[in-house]
Amino acid sequence: MSHERPSISVFGLGRVGLCFAACCAHRGFHVIGVDIDEEKLSVIERGEAPFYEPHLQDMLEEAVREGLELTPSAHEAVIRSDISFVTVGTPGGPDGSVDLSQVESACHAIGEALAEKGAWHLVVIRSTVPPGTTGGLVKDVLEGSSGLRCGPDFGLCMNPEFLSEGRAIKGILEPDRIVIGEHDRRSGDALQAFYERFHGDASIRKRILRTSLINAELIKYASNAFLAMKVSFANMMARLCQALPGADVVAVMDGVGLDRRIGRAFLNAGLGWGGSCFPKDLSALLSFAGGLGISLPLVRATIEVNDEQPLVAVELARKALGDLRGKRVAVLGLAFKPGTDDVRGAVSLKVIGALLAEGAEVVAYDPKAMENVRALLGNTIEYASSALEALR
Repeated sequence: MSHERPSISVFGLGRVGLCFAACCAHRGFHVIGVDIDEEKLSVIERGEAPFYEPHLQDMLEEAVREGLELTPSAHEAVIRSDISFVTVGTPGGPDGSVDLSQVESACHAIGEALAEKGAWHLVVIRSTVPPGTTGGLVKDVLEGSSGLRCGPDFGLCMNPEFLSEGRAIKGILEPDRIVIGEHDRRSGDALQAFYERFHGDASIRKRILRTSLINAELIKYASNAFLAMKVSFANMMARLCQALPGADVVAVMDGVGLDRRIGRAFLNAGLGWGGSCFPKDLSALLSFAGGLGISLPLVRATIEVNDEQPLVAVELARKALGDLRGKRVAVLGLAFKPGTDDVRGAVSLKVIGALLAEGAEVVAYDPKAMENVRALLGNTIEYASSALEALR
């Protein structure tokens, strides 16, 4: 590997951090992965991905062979790297508030290491955090634990990720845009230089947006809210089409999507959106805005339409079949979307819960997510070995 490129450390080896670390190693960077879960580190050290993501397994095996380093020590990682990317989790609470304890802990450890490093170091927040967090909590913790000044002594950027599970590797290697929220120009210059080296093509500059820390944080939330709103809009129109003989929501959305101002992506009607990002981020946006006395009615309606959508599907089944009690129902697909084994916020779980409440018997199949659902639902449903078996 060429050490002319900056050495990087990645804090948090979950679905975002591990994919990013593997891609950086693939592109020839010296990478140090940091995680407090030593069992996870042992799995990764063997070249095994702890979750399914297309192309990750092969890339991770290559990264481990080529020298991907793994450690639970923040001190070692900071001392031996030039840039630290923070990709730890920011789980949401029942009230929509965001738990920033992992971000705070990682930044405290990074700050303590910076106090001993004696060289300028760039800290990059990639975790999704509420507006004002990077320039507030993060900066304060880094300065307080290091005794150094942000800007002259160390750099700080907010660099939101826009990854889609099932396409995460492609999203890192071929991004639509790179948003750099910078505390100061030196910090932004350093992160832009990293991405220009990563992509090896000066044309990437056309896809880089440099802005303030708080704008970068808002861009992430606004993007997810808008995409979720498109899905809920399509599902709202699907309900109208269902009531009109001859109406087809697919044809309607095809026509709407031809408008270049709108676009066809995310206008597919279905059972609604799930996953870990959209539900958490929209709830967080509502909670954050509410704390400022700001109402976001479109965001609230987006969530309401989505919450109702799985039950609409069960109601359609009831209308077609009558009483669902004792009926055997196949559920094909358990992950929240294709190309992943992630069942967090999966719509399938809502559908299954509604079917069981109606007295139906459920037999399910998914090529990747079966064990994750079994861990949640146990033997309350049956599990098929193939889609065909489930249908039979």
